[in-house]
Amino acid sequence: MSRIRTTHVGSLPRSQAVADCLFAREKGLPMDAAAYDAIMADATAAIVRRQRETGIDIPSDGETSKISYATYIQDRLTGFAGDSPRSPPADLADYPGFMERLARAGGTPTYRRPRCVGPIAVKDLEPLRKDIAALRRGADSAGYADAFMNSASPGVIALFQPSDHHAHLDDYLSDLAEGMRAEYEGIVEAGLILQIDAPDLGLGRHMMYRDLSEDDFVRRAEIHVEVLNHALRNVPGDRVRIHVCWGNYEGPHTRDIALERVLPVLLKAKPRGLLFEASNPRHAHEWRVWTRTRIPDDYVLIPGCLDSTTNFVEHPELVADRIERFADIVGPERVIAGTDCGFSTFAGFGAVDPEIAWAKLASLVEGAALASRRLARSSAA
Repeated sequence: MSRIRTTHVGSLPRSQAVADCLFAREKGLPMDAAAYDAIMADATAAIVRRQRETGIDIPSDGETSKISYATYIQDRLTGFAGDSPRSPPADLADYPGFMERLARAGGTPTYRRPRCVGPIAVKDLEPLRKDIAALRRGADSAGYADAFMNSASPGVIALFQPSDHHAHLDDYLSDLAEGMRAEYEGIVEAGLILQIDAPDLGLGRHMMYRDLSEDDFVRRAEIHVEVLNHALRNVPGDRVRIHVCWGNYEGPHTRDIALERVLPVLLKAKPRGLLFEASNPRHAHEWRVWTRTRIPDDYVLIPGCLDSTTNFVEHPELVADRIERFADIVGPERVIAGTDCGFSTFAGFGAVDPEIAWAKLASLVEGAALASRRLARSSAA
């Protein structure tokens, strides 16, 4: 039996120097381009090296150069400018006192979310090329054969950055898909694993589609998946994985749609690996859904075995228990241990202390090793 490998959702704590550069660039302050690129490249190499030291098997660049996982596209696509109004998730709106406390604690992003104000087309692929080069150098130096790179789904871009240019949302999604296609294909052509970040298929229920019924949301999710699949038409599914979550924030999450309602739609997406929340108190019980689901034979489960919104460091024994639940369902060769979400969804903020984030990842590695030993003994018995 092969051992259980480890990975994570993508974003990792950025250094203060990186955060300062990203926000200075966001504000349009004068910067030396060569110095900026060097800081990003060095920080990427450092974060890949630390993943190797921690024992992570499939690393990322930590989303080092991105101020957030969706708004970075303003540098790569035409048609985006200005800012978008903030609309809180429905569950936080139900508890205004808590929402205010969260904002005071820095949990409300302050960076711009440029909205679509014109035609969408590829503007500049150079930022992508730089990210790929930095990750490839870092991975090669750290001895990694495989690494992944995050890219926003058309739906999550539309979720946070609405369009003034398009008369219909479906037209906007289609244009975004065609605009992002070059990035998707470029990541895979570079020999990296493409990770599509698609919180629109979970979080979208209680944000952009909060006024719809669950049935209507599921129908909208079907359209999001169809659009994404079209954007991935030239990419092999086994080189793509997709991340779905209900929002990377500590909150009540009482408006989250159940995994069971959206899973049939998620399985229609082209990516052959799914990263999903399986540890936080609102979704940890949903492992049972997989026991009632017909799962394609080539499908890889990447359950979150760590909560990404609390500073508890999960015990390796608990991590192993979580891994084994899924290994019992699809077999250990089709399970990779992951995290519920990222540890620094936007630069300069993370609910989890940076050093504790690394301690949690170390526990993930230890738990995966423990699960591997247990599963090996079980298969040999």
